[in-house]
Amino acid sequence: MADAANKYSENIAGKYFVDNQCIDCDLCRETAPDNFKRNEDGGYSFVYKQPTTPDEESRCKEAMEGCPVEAIGNNG
Repeated sequence: MADAANKYSENIAGKYFVDNQCIDCDLCRETAPDNFKRNEDGGYSFVYKQPTTPDEESRCKEAMEGCPVEAIGNNG
């Protein structure tokens, strides 16, 4: 389970975040490309935009549930 205490600083403020368990598998970026980006230097994903539509919310939830290492959290 993702830990807010270990979330990456690049995450935009809001309920979804990615923590330091991320293995850069690309699942979240493919599932919710409008909300997740890759840190090229560090090799991990982060939330650059919180969901603002029902579709984005659904995709972020799907990404969180599909994350193989549970690195995506939801503080909402």
